[in-house]
Amino acid sequence: MVLNNRPLAKYIPASTKSKIRKIATELDYRPNIFARYLRTNRSYTVGIMVFDITDPYCTNTLRGIENSLNGASIASLLFDAQNKSERFQRNLELMLHRRIDGLILVANSLQTDPSILELLHIPKVPVVVMGRDLRHFNFASSVIVNNQHGGSMALEYLHKLGHRDIVFLKGPDSIADSKLRWDGIQKFAKQVSLKIPPDSVVELNQVPTTSAEGLESVTALLYSRRKRFTALLAFDDMTALGAIRGLTESGLQVPRDCSVMGFDDIDAAGYYNPPLTTIRQPMLKMGDAAAGLLLDAINAGQKDGLPRPICRVFEPELVVRKSTDVAHRIGTVRKYSNS
Repeated sequence: MVLNNRPLAKYIPASTKSKIRKIATELDYRPNIFARYLRTNRSYTVGIMVFDITDPYCTNTLRGIENSLNGASIASLLFDAQNKSERFQRNLELMLHRRIDGLILVANSLQTDPSILELLHIPKVPVVVMGRDLRHFNFASSVIVNNQHGGSMALEYLHKLGHRDIVFLKGPDSIADSKLRWDGIQKFAKQVSLKIPPDSVVELNQVPTTSAEGLESVTALLYSRRKRFTALLAFDDMTALGAIRGLTESGLQVPRDCSVMGFDDIDAAGYYNPPLTTIRQPMLKMGDAAAGLLLDAINAGQKDGLPRPICRVFEPELVVRKSTDVAHRIGTVRKYSNS
């Protein structure tokens, strides 16, 4: 009872517990994990699938998940789908062969693929999805940030700084967050009668998003628009950092000539030059919550069957740094040049 921290262990005197642990250490005792599996019909292992392990969102979220699992003495199997359907299916097979107790799916763009969603209907294996609310499918709990509020908050901040000629790097359609953030942007724009001309919107295509695409998008905007924009709102921090480089290489200064704003608050955002104003989603807390939901579902499933899916929604936070400033006079843009 003591070594496994069973509930009844609380009735055992502290001195006895200390003596038991001391003897176990002296004998180099280790529980037979395989016997434990057979007795409880559990592997005490969960699977984690990420869409791209190099993405900063995944890195920070995984830290939160691991913190929670480690505290519960649960091991994890980490797999990288790399945004490939066949790799996702193969990884899922490998995890199920190892009899995982549950699955956490992190921010996967494949979540929009009906064939992938069908694969996630796994009998007796609870699933938690981060980045998309799948409760209506009635098989997975979800952990999400309020993307619509975040998009609205970002545009509202730029609007309060006096920016009216704003350009947007809109997220890829295959990423669930894209539509929600754009809905929030449009909602606020409608509230303040701010027009968003078609030539002020660049739709990103790469998944995951990259700084390189942010740079290329800004270059295209500088070439195509005769009127200079005073602010740029990017889908996420990665593209925002690329946009800052593109503006700088064109001879413009951030934020004097153009304010730039991102979304996520990845680690690099606070250390870039200039440090990036962004909308923070609490990735560590979200990862911790996802692991908590999964562990609760696993424990409930051992007793009464899997519980009804639920959704935890986290509110975003505005983080103001030095990449934004009040709007200055709009002039005619200088054409981008490598010279």
